Amino acid sequence: MEVFIDNRDGTIWDMPVASLKWTTSRIGKAGTLEAKLVIEDPRKFSINSGAVIRVTDGSYKIFYGYVFETGFNADSDFSVKAYDQLRYLMYNDTFVFSSTTATAGIRKIATDAGLKIGTFEETGYKVPAMVEDNKKALDVVAKFLDSTLIATNRNYVLFDHFGKLELRNINNMAIRADDFYIGEESLLFDFDYKKSIDEETYNRIKIVQDNKKTGKREVYIAQDSANIAKWGRLQEFRKVDERMTAAQIKDLLDKLIKLRNRETKSLKLTCLGHWKVRAGCFVFVYIEKIGIKQYFLVDECTHNWEGGVHTMQLDLKVI
Repeated sequence: MEVFIDNRDGTIWDMPVASLKWTTSRIGKAGTLEAKLVIEDPRKFSINSGAVIRVTDGSYKIFYGYVFETGFNADSDFSVKAYDQLRYLMYNDTFVFSSTTATAGIRKIATDAGLKIGTFEETGYKVPAMVEDNKKALDVVAKFLDSTLIATNRNYVLFDHFGKLELRNINNMAIRADDFYIGEESLLFDFDYKKSIDEETYNRIKIVQDNKKTGKREVYIAQDSANIAKWGRLQEFRKVDERMTAAQIKDLLDKLIKLRNRETKSLKLTCLGHWKVRAGCFVFVYIEKIGIKQYFLVDECTHNWEGGVHTMQLDLKVI
């Protein structure tokens, strides 16, 4: 494990590390690094706010980000907290876009923020025009990706790959099972499996549209009566722009009911770590006792490294 800190004043240190935690989330959060460094006298190593921190382990490029917090306690633990570039998309502003793809819209947001950009895959679908006032840039990014998912059933993720933002289709981020998998006889320590209709499950979709010409509100509904009988009514409500046509609204209804009208399956794992795994990728899981043998999407991933032992906590979901 190598941790380099560039103070951006001509000073670069190769710092010994006692422990490290690296967390990535698929939606709405920056990647975070929390490290405890072996420093007996912090006065000799004054780490500046905004310093660059780079973490590698052999051939694995793990983290490239910027120091936001440092601390030192009575036990001589020197701690550093850093974020990747997504942290700089946590600002609020007004965002105005004509109809454009998520690729173009997110690229503009990142470019305006002065961020470094790597591979951006083309999403294809043009998201309807939007005006977002006093919204976080990262929330606008999420709206672009959510609109694309609903319209095309294609799921994309924005993440920082060692100092450059990348936009990728999650189907292109699967780790091959013959290269790496998690199971009762392969890496797994503990698991918690849940099937739920409590979050992100809706069997009735209601969309309204205000018609300024008639002064009336148009209402559109799609529902699954069979699932309503089994689960009760679980409604999602949306208000759409007056420029959408009736055909576009009905198409949106069909896509939403197909996407939301199902149970969600989630799995939390604790296992030995592998640096290839991060939020947004697919990993293969085989747990015979509960009948699981499939790929899961990583919603959140936390790597812990201490004393040469590398473990992970994974929040997974079925797509």
